[in-house]
Amino acid sequence: MLTILLVGLLVFVLLALTVAPLEALGWWSKRGAEEAAQTVQQILVDDDGDDTPEPFEHYIVYLSGIGAIDGHSIPPEELPLVEALEALPNTAVIRDVFPYSVTNKGLTGQRALSWLWSRIEKARLKKPEALAGMLVNARNAMQLFVSADRRYGPAYNLGTAREVVEALRRKGYQLDGGKPVTLIGWSGGAQISIGAAWYLGMGKIPVRVVSIGGMMSDDPGLERVDHLWHLRGTKDVFEKLGGVMFAGRWPRAAFSPWTDALKEGRIDIIDLGPMHHNGKAHYYDPNVIGPDGRSYLQVTIDAVVAVLTDRPVDTIPG
Repeated sequence: MLTILLVGLLVFVLLALTVAPLEALGWWSKRGAEEAAQTVQQILVDDDGDDTPEPFEHYIVYLSGIGAIDGHSIPPEELPLVEALEALPNTAVIRDVFPYSVTNKGLTGQRALSWLWSRIEKARLKKPEALAGMLVNARNAMQLFVSADRRYGPAYNLGTAREVVEALRRKGYQLDGGKPVTLIGWSGGAQISIGAAWYLGMGKIPVRVVSIGGMMSDDPGLERVDHLWHLRGTKDVFEKLGGVMFAGRWPRAAFSPWTDALKEGRIDIIDLGPMHHNGKAHYYDPNVIGPDGRSYLQVTIDAVVAVLTDRPVDTIPG
């Protein structure tokens, strides 16, 4: 029985990998080119003529990990971090962008397989460790690779940038105002953050990225990121795969956006402690307590808030 389940999961992953780029390509062929042109025009504007004061000094866009089902429901384990971000003064937090759909359409939305994803989500809520829940992770992970792909990534990342721009404008952001925007990407959300940064950083938007256990490529978007803080656990295997799978992140890689950003001091890599990517002792685990008395969840929250407020990061003592 276990063998059958594993074979079924492998077939699903291979199928998902095959069809993963189709959503982005379908969007581009139907209406993406026109919408993309409008988005780029908005980002590049020198003066939009709107002098309405912005209600916030700092804008944060939180992009969830590969376990997310849509942009309207943050996984419960991530809520304490989002709430801590919302408590920061003069800061707007945007949490409704689904990073694993170029059109911001959740898996249970108006899709051909929405019925299947709804059933999987119900099963996952009853039993979080259920194998069916891994199908969501596998599907979303494929979109991460689409974002990193030099062939399909430009269309995918432009679609994501468009959704971020629309979300920022709903919060009163002026695209010509120069207020900082920080993309916080957990897991696969980190790659999609730097992918979108290529377009967001074309104009007057100062773009920063905070990666939490992110699996990232040497994406060209790094060239337009003011600063990247990469927070990682020393036992996070998934995060380490990014440095192996993408040749532009290898130590001796030349002419790589990642290497260039490192040399220019625009990337800080911070080891939080012996955290895993998921399972027990992960970044959002409230039950595992470090030597300093803080839970792993609190360590992660403290680290993100510290980099956002320009304070030293307190990691787990060795």
